[in-house]
Amino acid sequence: MKRLIIFFLPILLMTACVDSLDDYNVDQKRPSEVPPVNLFSNALKGLADTLTSPNVNVNNYRLYVQHWATTTYLDEPRYNVTARIVPQAFWQGLYKGVISDLNEARRLLNADEFIVPANREVQLAQIEVVEIMAWAALVNTFGNIPYSESLNPDNVLPKYDDAKTVYDDLLARLDVAIPKFSAAGVGFTNGDLLYDGDKAQWAKFSNSLKLKLAMIIADSDPAKAKTLVAQAAPNVFTSNNDNAAFPYIDTPPNYNVIAQNLNPLYSSRQDFVASATIINPMNDLKDPRLPAFFTTVDGKYVGGAYGFSNTYSSFSHVGDNIIEPDLEGLLLDYSEVEFLLAEAAERGFITGSAATHYNKAVGASIEYWLNNIGAPAATITAATAAYLAQPKVAYATAGANYKEKIGFQKWLALYNRGWEAWVEWRRLDYPKLLPPTGGNAPAGLAIPVRMIYPINEQTLNGANRESAASAIGGDLVTTKLWWDKF
Repeated sequence: MKRLIIFFLPILLMTACVDSLDDYNVDQKRPSEVPPVNLFSNALKGLADTLTSPNVNVNNYRLYVQHWATTTYLDEPRYNVTARIVPQAFWQGLYKGVISDLNEARRLLNADEFIVPANREVQLAQIEVVEIMAWAALVNTFGNIPYSESLNPDNVLPKYDDAKTVYDDLLARLDVAIPKFSAAGVGFTNGDLLYDGDKAQWAKFSNSLKLKLAMIIADSDPAKAKTLVAQAAPNVFTSNNDNAAFPYIDTPPNYNVIAQNLNPLYSSRQDFVASATIINPMNDLKDPRLPAFFTTVDGKYVGGAYGFSNTYSSFSHVGDNIIEPDLEGLLLDYSEVEFLLAEAAERGFITGSAATHYNKAVGASIEYWLNNIGAPAATITAATAAYLAQPKVAYATAGANYKEKIGFQKWLALYNRGWEAWVEWRRLDYPKLLPPTGGNAPAGLAIPVRMIYPINEQTLNGANRESAASAIGGDLVTTKLWWDKF
């Protein structure tokens, strides 16, 4: 009997410390509560993946801006947005893969009674800036979206908020977040995959994002845009060292999503070639970025016909450096910032020379891409000077107006950032891209100026989706967003 008592005593002692035997059934490899910093890191990756992906089920914007052409499939360059799940994948990539994680990270931080309050404030500001960027991507893609009632498990039928109202709120939230990077406190460090907790860099990133969001409304609300731009401009990126870039590594699953889809090590697909729409003018200008952007065919850069079938071996492909698994994913860069400052100077939002900012923008893009393929500094300097000296590039002679000058060069500089290039093409209306015509192309094609709502919204949240579609003028790819005035 004594043996039985001794045998059961450890069990009695152990069970006295728990409420239920279920407490033992915990898989240590699948934690039920994830630290806020891990959720923050995962959200950064989700944002980079969604905006960087070339997968035709997620992100076709490189095709819409005609940087790439296809070999076989023609639904995408002919703007069929219902043949695949593109709207749903982009929508879910941001709502579920980014904003949901950030909301949970925020909840956990606010519930943590042991964290230093000043540290909490900085970390909440980091979360806020990334979330604002994700919301901006949604509202600038779809228009009216679920916002104020979104991500509430008690409300499975959230209303769609007016896009301009959402946008104004994002700008207000950004203004609240920015000063926190100048206050005391420590932000996320090891899990901050953009800046390793450097608050000065976060301040530059936040102000650069503010500049970008403000310039998007320059045609629809110039007074507000001018005020916001003047506030942000002194504190934005000043070199490529400031770029907001997600650091992919060369090991799946954390490799660049372009490599996942295009690198022969991971995929046998041969779906894309360079588009003649971009190759031809780059050849004409002897653009020094060509070897970084594309491969050659018999020593020449050859673009395929946009919107039509192309033989893979006959045309230039995406550059070998771009399909490397550890190529970083750019979220916002110095070249883009300088183009925005050039435009702001032209509009009278800030003082200074538009030409100077334009030259810095073009130079920053050349520097970034030639560094990417290992070109010496002297080569980069000489190539930039020669390129800017050409009449078709020089700011004084490059186009009839500043939108044409900036729009064309920005379109080049945003190569491999298809979604951002699509936003800027809609906003500046340059270059003058045309849909496929002739041959077997259907008549009446139009390049999308917005993305339709996910099809499953019609069945899951039909009444609210219908109301949103009516409010913006129809759930169509031809419906312009509220800031797209021309």
